[in-house]
Amino acid sequence: MQYPNGALSSAAPTDLAAHEQNGIRIVTRVLVATDHYPPLIGGAQIQSHVLARELHNRGHEVVVATVWQPGAPDFETLDGVEIHRLRELRSLSLFRPAGVQHHPPYPDPVTAFALRRLIKSVEPEVVDSYGWISFSVAAALVGLDSPLVVTARDYAPSCTIRTILYEGRPCEGPGVFKCVGCAGKHYGRTRGTASALGVLASTPFLRRRVSALRSISSYVEEVLRRDFLAGRDRAGRTVTRVVPDMIETGGATATSAEEARARLAELPDEPFILFVGALRRVKGVEQLLAAYERLEDPPPLVLIGTLEPDSPRFPPNIDVLLDVPHDAVMTAWNRCLFGVLPSLWPEPFGTVVTEGMSRGKAVIGTRPGGHTDLVADGETGILVPAGDVDALAGAMDRLIRDAELRERMGRAALVRSNRFTPDAVMPQIEAMYASLQADGVAPERGRGGGGSGRQEERALRERRKH
Repeated sequence: MQYPNGALSSAAPTDLAAHEQNGIRIVTRVLVATDHYPPLIGGAQIQSHVLARELHNRGHEVVVATVWQPGAPDFETLDGVEIHRLRELRSLSLFRPAGVQHHPPYPDPVTAFALRRLIKSVEPEVVDSYGWISFSVAAALVGLDSPLVVTARDYAPSCTIRTILYEGRPCEGPGVFKCVGCAGKHYGRTRGTASALGVLASTPFLRRRVSALRSISSYVEEVLRRDFLAGRDRAGRTVTRVVPDMIETGGATATSAEEARARLAELPDEPFILFVGALRRVKGVEQLLAAYERLEDPPPLVLIGTLEPDSPRFPPNIDVLLDVPHDAVMTAWNRCLFGVLPSLWPEPFGTVVTEGMSRGKAVIGTRPGGHTDLVADGETGILVPAGDVDALAGAMDRLIRDAELRERMGRAALVRSNRFTPDAVMPQIEAMYASLQADGVAPERGRGGGGSGRQEERALRERRKH
């Protein structure tokens, strides 16, 4: 099957109908907005890149808008996709920022203005946004009729610290004093107060503008229906879907063979236990180190990730590899015994879990959270209660000692990982986009307005071409 631009599609023939109107093939124009994008390293960045690349490969017109970063070009083309890095108020040349830039938890006027200009130029049929840049996207779309899909890869639409943890436990819902106090402990009193009030004030505005919510796990959907949509989906005004993130089996960024070999040479020669992720407290790194200490004569433990402000000190017997390119990480999965990802927070999804599964490895994960959608407990891996060091040590010891069980789980994990390939996930995303266009889903303001007229104009242009 081939799209008009020559890109090949692996979608089934039934998926094609979702992109036709009155017999005219419609290639969707999509603006993907995201807080961060490669070359920055991280799961969300990788997923935004995979989404944009796969949409392009399947024949869609794709433009990416992301936060400007020092040293990165304002505009570039990557994998056939235009990347626009947009300034914020605080990143204007007068302020000369350094380090990784983050979108604020409220609409930024400079970003919103740039986004509006880009939207008017591109005329996207769908805007797919992830992170706090969604607040600026909503502001940029005022008076325009492009449907807005909010992709929830974490709890950012309603949680200031984005982890949905309150005093070490899953939060039961937002509140002014509660969120201000929690954010103050996390960011400091001044910044925390401003951030919490920004999210609390901006969430209703974003909620009114959103047309669809794509949650990457059933747990995320449950939390955001409660805390973000607040019943709006029950009124039939917001499409809600659980559509998982995708496995990136190749390199998310260009890496030389020499660099990859150099990083892989840092791994132990013998098989090892593998952790991949930001070396943050909420990732359960301290609990992992405590559980590892309890094991008798264990294989080496390798931690691959990025240093964070709250990263612990690592014992000398732990192998720590920092800022490893993604393709080298995937090779490390091939060489490990099994993976262990003991998050304390309710992990929204767990991309590294699916990556390990795709290499035929059993994975130890935690509950509650998105890991429950990925790991079939006792079949493809083991789930333990978050923060339970005894249960974690027991699961690790079991997989170390029982090679037959470890290999059987790995084989089952490899089969289950097929649910998270681009070929399995992209048709679900395309169908969601198509439903918004076919149903004329629009924000509360302007519902029933210019959407159908614009679709008719596009269809007329296509007829003239043929």
